[in-house]
Amino acid sequence: MLDFAKFTKYSKPGPRYTSYPTALEFSDEYTYDGYIKKLESQDPKRPLSLYFHLPFCRNACYFCGCNVVFTSKEDKMLRYMGYLKRELEILSKHLNCNREVIQMHFGGGTPTFFSAEQLREIIAEIKSYFPNFVEDAEVSCEIDPRHINEDQMKVMSEAGFNRVSFGLQDFNEKVQIAVHRVQPYEITKAAMDLARKYNMHSVNVDLIYGLPFQTLDTFKETLELAITLNPDRFAVFNYAHVPWLKKTMRKIDETTLPLPDEKLQIMQHTIDFLTSHGYRMIGMDHFAKPEDELFKAIEKGELHRNFQGYTTKGGADLIGVGLTSIGEGVDSYNQNFKDMKEYEAAIDAGKLPFERGVVLHDDDQIRQFVIMELMSNFKLDIKRFESLFDIEFKTYFADALEALQPFVEDELLSISDTHIECSETGTLLIRNIAMPFDAYMKKHAASKKTFSKTV
Repeated sequence: MLDFAKFTKYSKPGPRYTSYPTALEFSDEYTYDGYIKKLESQDPKRPLSLYFHLPFCRNACYFCGCNVVFTSKEDKMLRYMGYLKRELEILSKHLNCNREVIQMHFGGGTPTFFSAEQLREIIAEIKSYFPNFVEDAEVSCEIDPRHINEDQMKVMSEAGFNRVSFGLQDFNEKVQIAVHRVQPYEITKAAMDLARKYNMHSVNVDLIYGLPFQTLDTFKETLELAITLNPDRFAVFNYAHVPWLKKTMRKIDETTLPLPDEKLQIMQHTIDFLTSHGYRMIGMDHFAKPEDELFKAIEKGELHRNFQGYTTKGGADLIGVGLTSIGEGVDSYNQNFKDMKEYEAAIDAGKLPFERGVVLHDDDQIRQFVIMELMSNFKLDIKRFESLFDIEFKTYFADALEALQPFVEDELLSISDTHIECSETGTLLIRNIAMPFDAYMKKHAASKKTFSKTV
């Protein structure tokens, strides 16, 4: 059992480390011309991972931190499809699109807000530019169970989609009303049945703890219902309450949010419950069945983390397409415009809708390796690090190792000459454990409105 008093002392703002450096370090110092040079000089032997942002939602879910456009107008969606096609055309002039594609993900918004025919058209356009999807490519889509029908699932199945992720969050009606997302169990079950009917190899559901009016007892009920769906994976996220960034979160009454010790009890019960039902904890917030490829990857120390979460598909250049999408190269990150008018204006001018990014210098790449290894696999092979970078680890990171001593004393972490390794309970604080290696944290330490809390 967790020592809640011990754990709550670690509750402080911190990055989720979907990237390092984090998006806070993106700036316009990374110019458009610099970005184009990076694209054109990518190694043609490196595979591609494609991300398409389909941003539309009918209504706001108050907990959502995604970049979305709220609409019910068909013409807005058709207009966006036209710009996506034009973005792909411009991209093809600067990127070798004949490289192998090992991963593609549709994110949102609600990708299935587009009709079956519209999805078919978007997918066909993508494949006309990227013809070389490998046989075992991971092709996935985020789905709101309230907006999916059989025709859409059939289109995705025929196009090679093999993984879907259903937003579930919480089954308690009071919680659902408070976050403006009423989604009865029956709707989620129907969506799950469709995914199985159309042979989606991996189906995962997303839960969120830390939402208004949640208690340990109500979340126990949510887990009991969720397990009957028999998903291949669970993603159980700690709600990131950042109302200074997301206006819709201001509609949530902060006095109704569970306190850190209750959230830890929920997380402890979730771990116990899911492991007792055959799932194993993978990464910071994922659970998978032992036969799942994520579980096999973490056993081999080969799990990777990117903007889509945890994946086995490492060693690829990530290409982000669409409003606000983020891409990743070997030594750079880039992000498209978040504002629709600016996004369209760039494409109208015959340019990619690049807004900002960051080029990683040597220290960034060194720290990126350490942080991503810890975030993905909960351990770091020091000798492997020293071999890769020709650096004495304990000298280079003397200050970080000193900052980690409280974690060692609390038996959350062990440090030897060859490895840093989290204990089973230490994995729950992996964001805190990664933070001492972050060279930018001092710059943000004084601000309480930069990151969500780790606990």
